[in-house]
Amino acid sequence: MALPIRTRLRRVTASEPTFTRPAAPMIAPSILSADFARLADEAEAVASADWLHVDVMDAHFVPNLTLGLPVVQSLLKATDIPLDCHLMIEDPARWAPPYAEAGAYNVTFHAEATYDPVGVARDIRAAGAKAGLSVKPNTPIEPYLEILRDFDTLLVMSVEPGFGGQSFIPSVLEKAKAVRRLVDSGDLRLVVEIDGGINADTIEQAAEAGIDCFVAGSAIYNTADPGATVEKLRSQAAAARSPHHAAH
Repeated sequence: MALPIRTRLRRVTASEPTFTRPAAPMIAPSILSADFARLADEAEAVASADWLHVDVMDAHFVPNLTLGLPVVQSLLKATDIPLDCHLMIEDPARWAPPYAEAGAYNVTFHAEATYDPVGVARDIRAAGAKAGLSVKPNTPIEPYLEILRDFDTLLVMSVEPGFGGQSFIPSVLEKAKAVRRLVDSGDLRLVVEIDGGINADTIEQAAEAGIDCFVAGSAIYNTADPGATVEKLRSQAAAARSPHHAAH
């Protein structure tokens, strides 16, 4: 859906907080690929991860059904890894703030699920979490560039949301590049995240496109040592980062 342009992008001024790009690429293992009967152990297995990615699906916005707030509340008691909750749900204005209130670090909802993304983001922030906006592979980023300054994270979907194990869609990297340019120029300050089909074969091209945070599910949890895989993926992404995009 196209949104009305409410405000023009403005350059971040000296009086505002300075966004610093993460010094190292961030890895966010997705528990969608973990053993749901052993989630505390599965979180411990990736203790060096930057975020723990939690896919919440409601069987309405997407055709699958996963988990919800009670599981997130339990996870928060079981791990110190910041929870990155990705809400693939309808009516985020109603359902997103409770995840922030529960203690999630970052709460992301879909641009396609609401006509008032800025209002939802403000409610998430008021409830104590970072606010993220996600876009599906076929959703253009241009209508949302004007409102990204109200967000802390942009999550670019590189597969269709709803199921794990899909193949990476490289064309979405053009969106990441466009937003990366705005962040590098000072017009925006946020973390650029990607989710879908990220593995040892795809993470380097995503890093080259300017991604900060990489969500990976089966590529991590389907290995013998998920913790070691986190480190390997982070190293791959760091090596592929353009010097121009390195943190200052």
